[in-house]
Amino acid sequence: MIKTNLLISTLIYPNLIMILMTSQTLAFMPALSKPMTHQDITRVAVLQTTADVCRSRALQEGWNFVMPNPLTVKSVAESCYSSDSAKDFQSSLNKINHHNAWVDFWNFFTPSYHFDNEMFLAGRKLITDGVSVVKYSVKKQSYQTARAALGKVLHTLQDFYSHSNWIELGKTQPYSNLIKPDTLIENIADSKTCSQCSSSDCIGNILEMVITQNKLTSGYFGFFKPKGKCSHGGLADPSSWWQGGINKDSSSSSHGYLHSKAASVATAATKELLQDIRASVGDSEFLRLMGLTQSSVLCFVIDTTSSMSDDIAEIKRVTSSIIDSKTVTEAQPSEYILVPFNDPDFGPLTRTTDPIVFKKKLNALTANGGGDAPEMSLSGLQLALTGSPPEMEIFVFTDADAKDKELTSTVRALIERTKSQVTFMLTNGFSSRRRRSAVPVDGQQQVLNEVYKDLAEASGGQAIEVTKKTLSQATDIIAATSRSTLVIIFQAIRNPGKPENFPVFVDSSVKNLTIYITGSSPYYTITSPSGVSQSSTELIGSLGIIQKVGNFHKVQPSITEQTGVWLFSINSTQSYTIKVVGQSDIDFLFEFIELSQGPHPSYTVLNSRPAANNNITLLVTMVGVDSVRPTEVSLIQASNSNSVNGTLEEVSSGQYLVTFNGIPAGEFTVRVVGQLSSTRSLGNTFQRQTPTQFQTSTVTITTQPVGTAEPGKQLILPFTVATSGPGGHFTISVNNDQNFDTRYNPSITVNSGDSTNGTVTLTVPNTASSGTDVTLTIQAEATGGSDSNYAVLRIAVIAPVTDFTPPVCEAVSLNANCSGNCSLSTWYLTANVTDRSGSGVENVRVLYGNGNLSTTTVLNDRGVNVTMVIYSSSCCSSDLELVVVDAEGNVATCFTTSRAAKEITSGTTKRGSTNGVKCCLFLLVLYYLWSDISSHM
Repeated sequence: MIKTNLLISTLIYPNLIMILMTSQTLAFMPALSKPMTHQDITRVAVLQTTADVCRSRALQEGWNFVMPNPLTVKSVAESCYSSDSAKDFQSSLNKINHHNAWVDFWNFFTPSYHFDNEMFLAGRKLITDGVSVVKYSVKKQSYQTARAALGKVLHTLQDFYSHSNWIELGKTQPYSNLIKPDTLIENIADSKTCSQCSSSDCIGNILEMVITQNKLTSGYFGFFKPKGKCSHGGLADPSSWWQGGINKDSSSSSHGYLHSKAASVATAATKELLQDIRASVGDSEFLRLMGLTQSSVLCFVIDTTSSMSDDIAEIKRVTSSIIDSKTVTEAQPSEYILVPFNDPDFGPLTRTTDPIVFKKKLNALTANGGGDAPEMSLSGLQLALTGSPPEMEIFVFTDADAKDKELTSTVRALIERTKSQVTFMLTNGFSSRRRRSAVPVDGQQQVLNEVYKDLAEASGGQAIEVTKKTLSQATDIIAATSRSTLVIIFQAIRNPGKPENFPVFVDSSVKNLTIYITGSSPYYTITSPSGVSQSSTELIGSLGIIQKVGNFHKVQPSITEQTGVWLFSINSTQSYTIKVVGQSDIDFLFEFIELSQGPHPSYTVLNSRPAANNNITLLVTMVGVDSVRPTEVSLIQASNSNSVNGTLEEVSSGQYLVTFNGIPAGEFTVRVVGQLSSTRSLGNTFQRQTPTQFQTSTVTITTQPVGTAEPGKQLILPFTVATSGPGGHFTISVNNDQNFDTRYNPSITVNSGDSTNGTVTLTVPNTASSGTDVTLTIQAEATGGSDSNYAVLRIAVIAPVTDFTPPVCEAVSLNANCSGNCSLSTWYLTANVTDRSGSGVENVRVLYGNGNLSTTTVLNDRGVNVTMVIYSSSCCSSDLELVVVDAEGNVATCFTTSRAAKEITSGTTKRGSTNGVKCCLFLLVLYYLWSDISSHM
């Protein structure tokens, strides 16, 4: 909910329930006194709604559904037959809550974001505009942008129930008009609303007249407020120092005795909004928005120039093999992404959930053209990084150098932000490119692939160098790493190489343990926990089989006992990488965050590198069984494995705030070590590591909150560059993945310890459609490249919405022939659906019901498109709820039966009015139909 006491300030965000002490340090509120937070409300509503969606799909598809108890991320994922996507579900929930927290960090003093100062119309507009962004973004499969918009909307919606007097008016249900832009916000108070009070609880400070006349008001916050109006309350609110407040943010707030009721109604309101989005986008897309069904993703970035025909043929072969072997299994990829590149063209990005469609797109690729040797590989990779889900592996296939190397730092920034792994399949080592006068010799191949190797190392992927003839021997890694439950147990990169021993804990939850090593003929020995060893010279040995192709080695241990400490000894002076992976439900998520210690402590997720010479704070979330707990979170120096341990503080179940007072030199990764249960034993010890390499910077780029962009309009994006290092000239570069026109000053001067402001003008073309997602990267680089930083912004393009009216349903006929044996009887419904002069009916769906639906669109004699609906169902099933969605995402719920009450209710609408007299008459008929059916059942 929102603002609270300056000295005891409840943070209503992902369970960072902080107290701003007079010493300006942060502590944590004891668990027993914890109020319901924004995260609690959102989490409960998301879990309940998602479980409800899965139950509905189960009933429609005829499979068994058991409502989990208690509702957790893991239990809901399992009940939805999507247990492999629990991590993605948790990640999506985290993203929503991070942007919920964002509102207080950036818009704390803007009343409309919190329904303060009686700004009900402005607050409602923020909600409805934000919901439009969510719906359009989902339609364009821009789920990250949709989650960001959803989190911000939910903060404002939830604050209404804490900051207004809705609960004091005796309301126990959500105020549905807050999510309906075509309805009125009724009976807003136009005179005095509160009296002064001297007691701490201020129970009776709202005027009796306001209560009896059902007037709507909210508290004012700050030094100035109209005389006689209510205050928000708390020591952080100067307006309440001489008058009590009405907020219900926690049990210790001014009206804290109503905190539980406010949180309960806020939870119901959150579910109502989620159901509106679900009805608009459909069940499958709603589940994808929540990260469920994101079991695994195949993402290919493919060079299509003339010398790549053999490579493309191999990609088609391995993709078909993966699809065919995993179809209709839990391991089947939930999404397929393809980005071709050539010269000078690249893209477009194709995303599909249909493996047949993906096969057709792949089969349509032909190798031709290309011009000079280098290709637009980094442009294609940039498109894949911005258009794909985060934390996934992207495979780039090419036999050419990068022509667009100026994008290297942009791609590196996107890798850090998305935490994606990039593996390059490079076949230029021994090929005779049609545009080269000679085959690369000596160190030339190394130079050609240097950019790819650097990016692979930064992401935790590999740069696999093979010939075209041996490419097929290396593509097994695609199938192996496309498993959704794949975890990184350990990873190290040595460039230059040096002899080193690497001990690695492998816990009992790990299956399919695999070791990947890349390097120029590295010599290594692998020793299992039981002491069994095998060297790199033994391709078939006591541990298992070693596969070698080019610079790539794959080791698959076949011994039974794999739990315990493994030892990897590598003896090489050439650069090499080692990665130890396996399948496990146990993993972790994390974000670099910045804490705010203002009137209301909050946090924001960094969209840039952390500042050097400063504390670093991580928000870590454990994924897996409930008993998993970290005992150590470390930053690992990439060059030599030196580590810095952080201080852990549990802020909710499975979520930890980790503070580091120092950082390793250079690049680093994040490692978590912990216990699978309370029993301390070697088999219960686990370790996980992020593959991505991070770094700090003495340069900081700060961006301001970004709204949406409109087609055909310019958007001004202010930013600030500061440095704690040497001052001087900084080169500014700006890139975006949609190739929209940008204008900015390419050079600014910043003095040491100072800052300079700049702006980027982004011009959106008229042709951009609503829901288009543009990812823009602003970079600042010191003279000579000694230091740099970036800021990554996601901006949704949304055309102004003019249609706020939902479609209208009219019943035409109802036929029923229900006999004693309901399974042999059928009832039929026919109806007409129109959107009048609106944006047009986009689809009609069955939200609840086991019958068959068919639709036909015709033009009536008045020139209006009419969608004719025919629904048939067994007389054993009277459940029915149809939803109609127009092109703007407005939802009408046309015919509703209640399974619980076994009666038909009048048709209600989401973002609209009722559906007319004919519909209501039909519902009365259907009520009697149910009575007839039930008498024979």
